[in-house]
Amino acid sequence: MKQMKSLILILAIFILSLSMMYFAIRIMYPLKYKDTIVEYSKKYDLDPYLVAAVIRTESGFRPKAKSNKNAMGLMQLTDSTAEWVAKEMGIKDFNIEDLNNPERNISMGCWYLENLNKEFKYDSNLVLAAYNAGRGNVNKWLKDDRYSKDGVTLEFIPFKETDKYVKKVDVNYKIYKFLYKDLDKK
Repeated sequence: MKQMKSLILILAIFILSLSMMYFAIRIMYPLKYKDTIVEYSKKYDLDPYLVAAVIRTESGFRPKAKSNKNAMGLMQLTDSTAEWVAKEMGIKDFNIEDLNNPERNISMGCWYLENLNKEFKYDSNLVLAAYNAGRGNVNKWLKDDRYSKDGVTLEFIPFKETDKYVKKVDVNYKIYKFLYKDLDKK
């Protein structure tokens, strides 16, 4: 009987510890702007977990984040990319400071991801590499047999930062998919 109580206590502590770890991980991997992410993921036919992973990787969900390359906002769009995206989206009153607005930034970032998806035939590794290093670089790599044997897939990403970025987004994607199982059901 005493062994049974000890076993139950150990099991209860174990379950409590797992629950606490789960919630601690959710704190480390927040899902701010969930409704906006889901809305624009649907609008642009994107996986909302991927959008969340890109935001986590790019800005850590800080809406006024600014990189050393002057990329701004949650999805870290550069001035030139943002101006091009705004023109393509038909946004007439675009101001670069709009990138600090979470909804505007997510809508533009999602539009841009969809645009890359179309160009790179929904290959997430190519799309993420292009999001980070630019579509021109990815197209150049695909034509170089040192990086691509078939001109369609990348076997090697020559920019270490971009290679690390693609891998980091993939890890974040898996974590978000595990933590927020119902995100794609909305």
